[in-house]
Amino acid sequence: MKDQLEHWINQLKSRWHSAQFGSPAYLWLPLPLLLILVFLAGVGMYWSDEPTAFDIVAITAEKAPETNSQITTGSYTTSALIEAMETLLNKRGGYLSNDVMPPSVWLDNIPNWEFGVLVQVRDLARSMRNDFSRSQSQSAEDVDLIIAEPQFNFDSKSWIFPATENVYQEGIDALYGYLERLQDPSTPDAQFYARADNLQEWLGQVEKRLGSLSQRLSASVGQIRINTDLAGDTAAVQSTETSQQLVVKTPWSKIDDVFYETRGAAWALMHFLKAVEIDFEAVLIKKNALISLRQIIRELEATQRTLWSPMIMNGNGFGLFANHSLVMASYISRANAAVIDLRSLMEKG
Repeated sequence: MKDQLEHWINQLKSRWHSAQFGSPAYLWLPLPLLLILVFLAGVGMYWSDEPTAFDIVAITAEKAPETNSQITTGSYTTSALIEAMETLLNKRGGYLSNDVMPPSVWLDNIPNWEFGVLVQVRDLARSMRNDFSRSQSQSAEDVDLIIAEPQFNFDSKSWIFPATENVYQEGIDALYGYLERLQDPSTPDAQFYARADNLQEWLGQVEKRLGSLSQRLSASVGQIRINTDLAGDTAAVQSTETSQQLVVKTPWSKIDDVFYETRGAAWALMHFLKAVEIDFEAVLIKKNALISLRQIIRELEATQRTLWSPMIMNGNGFGLFANHSLVMASYISRANAAVIDLRSLMEKG
């Protein structure tokens, strides 16, 4: 036993001496542990691949019940919302934001992508419950959307008691119930009102989300901004006084988080707008706004181009290296400007 212990100590000393004088560091690692780490790294890379776009028309036809149903107004928007949530739960690796085990716990790009999608899902689900499914402010809420909307607002990082996936699945099931009733001519209590004022309300939320993302992306290089919080209203006040100039800069450790959150938000919003283009086609044509909507979609599609760099670069705006955040901010800002124009068209008669 003593001889074995001395032999083991001598091996450790030999490996330490080798590591000190240039031998590979992996000699310290037992082969099984090294293989496990390599395997986990490969799985993490595989799971970090973002989902591709889906076809709105095909998905809507697939989700339509086979008997006694028809694809009605609102079917495309509802189907797009369902598919976005199902993609979150069923993509490679499943839902990762609440995982507490390797390799998921080491990943942050896809969890931030998931959060970007989730924010857009929550906004659309809220609009469907409060606006799209109701003819006026005094009308009753839809029984299925009452269930679905709060389920999607559940904690995105709860891993047990209950798990986030289970709660979100309950919301998806409620959306399926709404879609089935929407497409059944014998149940007129389920409605989707494609009206200009309803669309305008949702676009208002989209505008604020895109504006926030654009500001956060642009802050990757740091900016000194004029405080415009009270601009436009001489009687406006705020709770606490702030400086006339603000220094805004995203911490370097959060730059890739903001980038991937934006990618997720743009991915979801791109699909929702494609569905809106079909469901609200008559309204958009009447307002001469179809081209404006398609321009927003085109800008969002540009945000989904393949990222060839192994990491998010944060070079100076006019420097030698690229700044991926500023490129993304350019697309988001143009999309946001087009959303503002589209809202303006919705207000006009």
